[in-house]
Amino acid sequence: QVQLVESGGGLVQAGGSLRLSCTASGRTLSMDHMGWFRQAPGKEREFVAAIDWNSGTTSYADSVRGRFTISRDNAKNTVSLQMNSLKPEDTGVYYCALNPSRSSHVARAPVLYNYWGQGTQVTVSS
Repeated sequence: QVQLVESGGGLVQAGGSLRLSCTASGRTLSMDHMGWFRQAPGKEREFVAAIDWNSGTTSYADSVRGRFTISRDNAKNTVSLQMNSLKPEDTGVYYCALNPSRSSHVARAPVLYNYWGQGTQVTVSS
């Protein structure tokens, strides 16, 4: 059974940085998309970033492009999200998710991701 475990969340001041990691077990990532999503209280879950495991192609939400970087470590079966220049509006629960897809198109819709981690809280104070 696939299990995704996130780590790295915490409390930071605006302008600070955090690095989130998500390790997959029960499946060696290969023909997959790995994505990061976030959800703030009272808001819909939104796409943040994703990466195609095979090609390394990435996709970013407009709100985080230039500030966040998604990367993969094939040897560790881990996807990371480096978050710089954090803003209070970045606050939320961050989830990593797995989309078993052979498509070159990096999916952005949450419904397309079949497996989810438990989430890790990111709080950016002003």
